[in-house]
Amino acid sequence: MAKKTKRRGWPEAPAPLPAPVVDNHAHFPLLGEDGAPLLDDDVALPPGEAPLSTAEQLARAAAVGVERMITVGCDVPSLAGTLALAHAHRELAAGLAIHPNEAPLHAGVREVGPDGLEPHVRAHHRISLDEAVAHVADLARDPRVVVIGETGLDFFRTGEEGKASQLRAFRDHIALAKELGKPLQIHDRDAHAEVVATLLADGAPERTVFHCFSGDAELARTCAQHGWYASFAGPVTFKANHDLRAALRELPPELVLVETDAPYLTPAPHRGRPNASYVLPLTVQAVAEQLGRGLAETCTTLTATTDAVYGTW
Repeated sequence: MAKKTKRRGWPEAPAPLPAPVVDNHAHFPLLGEDGAPLLDDDVALPPGEAPLSTAEQLARAAAVGVERMITVGCDVPSLAGTLALAHAHRELAAGLAIHPNEAPLHAGVREVGPDGLEPHVRAHHRISLDEAVAHVADLARDPRVVVIGETGLDFFRTGEEGKASQLRAFRDHIALAKELGKPLQIHDRDAHAEVVATLLADGAPERTVFHCFSGDAELARTCAQHGWYASFAGPVTFKANHDLRAALRELPPELVLVETDAPYLTPAPHRGRPNASYVLPLTVQAVAEQLGRGLAETCTTLTATTDAVYGTW
């Protein structure tokens, strides 16, 4: 029997949602020197298949009921371009920050983390961490920037030496969000206790979102206790993620958000293919099932919560 070939390329569009929703965290492709959208190597398309332009992504998203999106820039080279996209397209707003895995590189740390990968040092890492965060602060005053993020802690990709610079950057972003009166989006990987402790010690911004929530029921209950929001992405649809779905069920619906984290974390049944905002309905359906609510009611609640966190644009 012939081996089944794994499909690649952009997923087929799911059925449209009965009411509009917002993708509260995605990474829209910026333009390369040749004018074509850039995709990371791990989501590269098959030969001969063109990347989707921003205009095509927006059109596909609108066709399935995803009417607005937050596109996130989280390293120095992507900050200005991300903000420019938000100014160019009314459907888009921007989130800006220095990603926690970028912080040690700006601080001169060159250690191999628990993931075993050599650090990917680029020219922009010659800028100090203070300068990088200051650049975020300058751009984040723009009204098209609706959130500071993604920031936080990632102990999977960073070793002991890098933790101090991650924590320093995280605290700087917490302070910036409070200074500007904007919400905070947190990247939390293998660092739940440390993230919570930092938020409690420094005082979390009034609107704090755990982007791509990856915690268990205990972390969900902590979020509910403090009024922190949890945003769910494609992993909530993965068959093995029973604990993640259990965590979702611990949360009041008014603290739940949805996202794609596109082009990453594509929901089932399209894992291994590039993600985009138009694929978000698959995650919304999974969230509705776990909340025990109808799809239309879930969409309405998700949109109301998104607007309460970020405002409208």
